[in-house]
Amino acid sequence: MPVTPQYLSWKGNGFSLPLQDRVLIMGVLNVTPDSFSDGGRFVKRETAIARAEEIQSEGADILDLGGESSRPGSTPVSEEEELSRILPVLRAVVKRVTIPISMDTTKAAIARQCLELGACIINDISALRDDPCMASVVADAGAGMILMHRQGEPLTMQNDPCYTDVVREIGDFLQTRLQFAVAAGIAAERIVLDPGIGFGKRIEHNLEILKKLSVFHELGRPIAVGPSRKGFLGSLLGRDVAEREWGTAATVAAAVLQGAHIVRVHAVAQMKEVACVSWAIRQATVSACVPKGGT
Repeated sequence: MPVTPQYLSWKGNGFSLPLQDRVLIMGVLNVTPDSFSDGGRFVKRETAIARAEEIQSEGADILDLGGESSRPGSTPVSEEEELSRILPVLRAVVKRVTIPISMDTTKAAIARQCLELGACIINDISALRDDPCMASVVADAGAGMILMHRQGEPLTMQNDPCYTDVVREIGDFLQTRLQFAVAAGIAAERIVLDPGIGFGKRIEHNLEILKKLSVFHELGRPIAVGPSRKGFLGSLLGRDVAEREWGTAATVAAAVLQGAHIVRVHAVAQMKEVACVSWAIRQATVSACVPKGGT
């Protein structure tokens, strides 16, 4: 079993999340009409707010709110369109949930407004490449930061992605982006790294990442993964998006056993149990998720 670095916590302005006694669950809420998994389900403000409260009640540690689809083949939306989707929801949700709110965006202007409204983490799938102002926005706010690997752009990233050594190349990329972020004023303790499962990767690339996830511990920062309902699971199992929860469970277990610190999922309650048991096996000790008196 890989040895996982024991970071005490992930901290930023407005949040401190423990990492030493469990795996953190990041619950996904997409208020988009076209996201690959839940596009169109939560475009209405009231429905989105209700789902945010449900994500918290199911045991998520973080709520990840997004207003622009990054599925393969998607096209960017304007800043105005993205804001129109997320701001009405965010304004209400910050009053309804107590868990930290992460914003899934690559646009600095959107990040700035959301951080001012009460979000405290920026989940940037471009790893600070798409918007040159993003690093300073995050640094000035003292926000948490997730840097993710993505080969290409969402519109074309699945058009024949190619690597010589996928794990090494992703590791080199994340190290470079981590150094860039720190040089820009984002404290290392506020940064989490994500190898970007499904973003410019073939099936075999995603499997290799999961198999060798522990290699990324060499980067010295906590690791997040987002395998939930991804296309490679559909290809492996011959299942539509709505039928990929068992496949997702297998990937969550594999990631946790390889030392993942955070898993980003849609089915929060179910994947929290998978992560808890996997963490307990990895540590060979009773998980913090197990109720007192459990055997």
